Amino acid sequence: MSFNEWREEKLEDVIEFNPSETIKKGKVVKKIGMDKLMPFQRKIEGFVVTKYTSGTKFRNGDTLLARITPCLENGKTAQVSILEEGEVGFGSTEFIVLREKPGISDRNFIYYLSISPKLRDIAIKSMTGTSGRQRAQVDVIKNSIIKLPPIEEQRQIANILSSLDEKIEINNEINKKLEEMAQALFKHWFVDFEFPNENDEPYKSSGGEMVESELGMIPKGWKVTKIGDVTKIVRGASPRPIQSYLSNTGMPWVKISDASESNTKYIYKTKEFIKNEGISKSRVVLPGTLILSNSATPGIPKFMLIKACVHDGWLIFNDYKDISKEYLYYCLIREREGILSLSNGSVFRNLKTDILKNYKIIIPDNKVLNKIQNYFFTTNKEIEKRTIENEVLKNIRDTLLPKLMSGEIRVPVEEEK
Repeated sequence: MSFNEWREEKLEDVIEFNPSETIKKGKVVKKIGMDKLMPFQRKIEGFVVTKYTSGTKFRNGDTLLARITPCLENGKTAQVSILEEGEVGFGSTEFIVLREKPGISDRNFIYYLSISPKLRDIAIKSMTGTSGRQRAQVDVIKNSIIKLPPIEEQRQIANILSSLDEKIEINNEINKKLEEMAQALFKHWFVDFEFPNENDEPYKSSGGEMVESELGMIPKGWKVTKIGDVTKIVRGASPRPIQSYLSNTGMPWVKISDASESNTKYIYKTKEFIKNEGISKSRVVLPGTLILSNSATPGIPKFMLIKACVHDGWLIFNDYKDISKEYLYYCLIREREGILSLSNGSVFRNLKTDILKNYKIIIPDNKVLNKIQNYFFTTNKEIEKRTIENEVLKNIRDTLLPKLMSGEIRVPVEEEK
């Protein structure tokens, strides 16, 4: 197939923008909020069921493109797949809905076009509005010209890129199940106190001795203590003015936004870096370090997979006594609401270091903790392995994407009979 068969087309002639759909006001339907879209991830992370009032409407196969800053720049774009056949859902008014035109464009190709530099550059350059509330202009995008391959080649391009995304989604699903199992086991052992006793029977329901504590009844030999007594907690540090030290190279710079934008328990990459002269003014952490967000979206624990400088919106844990970092990680997840109830701030909640240091948790007997430690460690290693593999797959996809979309790399297309 010749490259000459690629045609220059106006986007509105090959893509249906914000297609017309009807949902009766007050009808209970599926809603997808902006928070359910992850950067450059095809799969949507979930939905809520609520009454329809207003919003953009869509069907399965449609692409949702965030049009507002910083969601557009961050790559919040996804393909709808959570609806039933013929079902219409709705979502944020800040979505642009893109739909295929039968026989002209392919729905999967449209998704990859929307995350490609080709369309993203058009959308970002079209943004207007006041600082912090800029939006991409639909009319500008619709009237832009692109070179479009024939539909058979569109499908082949989408198939190649989809195969990579499908593997990423499988890895994410396995990681999600592993994490759910680990959290369920933590609850069973350390909240329900049904860890195996010396006869391999569940402790509490088998009549294990319980004693009074300030946090209620706990197994004999366990204790209650402050988090600050079992680990060292320090706050991250940001060199000022931060813009003077940011760069495209240097030490990775972990910002507070990384807490909410990562759909894994690990921080394995950053968008920005600190220049060498700013490193000494920040706080450097090593791979394996446990950190906790303490502002904006506080109370989210993450493990570091890289050496990096850490923003002052994070708390850093080191030097453990009587507990492991894996135990503390699951404990912080279980106790998040209790910890956040002590935070302050009217617009953004802030979790002060002293609040966390003085927060009391249950410390299990060392024998019990040692029994489960290997399971936690092995589970984390499995999740870590798939997280790293996904990063490799994403890099391959993101390298191929612009080359396939521009025709620099061609795919073989079988003639349809």
